[in-house]
Formats: sequence, C-alpha cells, structure tokens
Amino acid sequence: MSTFHPDYFFLIGIPRLEESHLLLSIPFSIMYVTSLLGNCILILVIGTNKTLQQPMYIFLMLLAGCDILLSSTTVPKTLSIFWFNSHTISFNGCLVQTFSIHFNFVMESAILVIMAYDRFHAICRPLTYTTTLTTSFIRKVIAVALCRNLCIITPFVFLLYRLPYEGSNVIEHTYCEHMSMARLATANILVNVVYGLIIASCSTGVDLILIIISYVIIIRAVLRLRSSEARLKAFNTCVSHVCVIILFYTPAFFSFIAHRVGHKYVPLQVHILVANLYVLFPPMMNPIIYGVRTREIRQRVVSMLHREFTRYQ
Repeated sequence: MSTFHPDYFFLIGIPRLEESHLLLSIPFSIMYVTSLLGNCILILVIGTNKTLQQPMYIFLMLLAGCDILLSSTTVPKTLSIFWFNSHTISFNGCLVQTFSIHFNFVMESAILVIMAYDRFHAICRPLTYTTTLTTSFIRKVIAVALCRNLCIITPFVFLLYRLPYEGSNVIEHTYCEHMSMARLATANILVNVVYGLIIASCSTGVDLILIIISYVIIIRAVLRLRSSEARLKAFNTCVSHVCVIILFYTPAFFSFIAHRVGHKYVPLQVHILVANLYVLFPPMMNPIIYGVRTREIRQRVVSMLHREFTRYQ
C-alpha cells in the first residue's frame, strides 16, 4: 500500500450472502444476457429500418445503448466475483468504474427527459413536431446532455482521488461507486457527501421534476380530447415510457437514500441487492416493454427473426 492510495480494493460481493454467490449468479447472468440480446436487437432493428428513423425511435436506440453500457460496467465484474472469486480491482480501475456507472446513469436520466419532451410535443403540439424535433435538434440536445454529464460526474473522480485511504481496502459491494469508496477514506468526506447530494438534486432530481411536469401537461391535454378513442390512443403512446421511468428511478433512489441515511435501517445485503437490481432489471425490461407495446418494433423484430429462421432451414 502506498502512502495515500491502496494498490487495489477488495470487493466483497454481497455481504452476508457469500455462500449464495454461485446461486445468485444464475439470475444475474440470465438478466444480463437477456439485457444484451434485447438491447442489441432493438438497436439493430431501429438502425437498419429507415421507417423507424424518427425522433422517438432514435431516443429509444440511445436508451438501449446506455442500458448496455450501464449493465456492462458492473455485471461482468460481479459475475467474476461469484464464479471465480476475483474480488480485487485496482485503485484506478475502481475510479473508472465509479465514473462509468454515474455517467451512464445520469445520461440515461437525461435521455428519459428528452423522451418525455418528445411525447409532450407529439401529443400537445403535433403540428410543430416534425419542424421542432429535427436531426439537428436531436444532435444538439444529445451534445448538451453529454457535456452536462461530463461536467457534473468528472469531479467525483477528483474528489475520490484527493482522499487518503490508509485504513481498510475492503468494499462491501459488488462494484465500486462514489460513496462506497469515500467511506473507506481516512479523512473527512463531508465535501463528497454534499457534492453527491447537490448532484442528485440538480441533475437526476431536476430531470424527474421535468418529466413530471411534462406528463402533467400531457394528461391535461389528453383529458381535453373529446373522443375516448383519441384519449386512449394518446395514453397508450406514453405507457411504455412511464413504465421505463418507474423501473429506472425507483431502485436508483432507494439505493441513493440507503447509502446516505438508510444504512442504519436497511440491511446491507438488501441494499446491495437493490443496487445491483438498478443496473440489471431496467436494462433487461426496457427492450421487452418497448418491443411488446410498440407495434412497429414488434413487427420488425418478428420479421427479422422469421427471415433468419427461414434462411437456416
């Protein structure tokens, strides 16, 4: 161990469930493979069909890309712990993993906001939809989201790097993230805690508020429609997005609160399981939700699978 930083950290896995690691690896690996297959198929179907080159589907393709990156940042290391007892990770590797997890999380949050804005324009301002959500607009808004995320997540790395780690190097988790690393520091981590709260409030918190505002306006606009059939059709276009939002934010906020104020009340193994759930379950379910509920995607997937099946017969 050097003066300030350890050469490596020891990821313990899921505390108090060490004997069940091999058993837990089964649902973990199934969810991860399903996530990879589902999101890759979604990207392939949207990317190769010109009729799907519309804002809603482009945002969905970006969401699928983020899902792959988010789960792939953590799950391979988690499975290596479960299968091969590969518990160690270098100090720099831990920093990279921390940055990747938080960056992909806030990027996915930003994409969900953009998708809510897309639904707002499609339902409340349909006449200006095609002139507003142009390719140029999409590129600009994605560039802004990337810049925002880089600016707010990069300081996490420097805040962790400045701390001395002269005590334990054991992280009671399956992967590295901001607070699990900061708690091992042998110095005051008030700045890390405050910055984490500010970022959660000013990025993810603001994103969620913007989504709620968008849907309040959408619901008011839909309820003013005279035709019940039109109201049902408008609501159906939003159901998939709302399901994805609930799946994404619920376990993430539970994990965030448990890290800061709930660790005295929430069993550690429950917290770690939920923390793994929010990088596994939403990426697995998102392509399933959109594939089942979106007719255009469902038809393209069935057509593609049928074509591949007949080719090998």
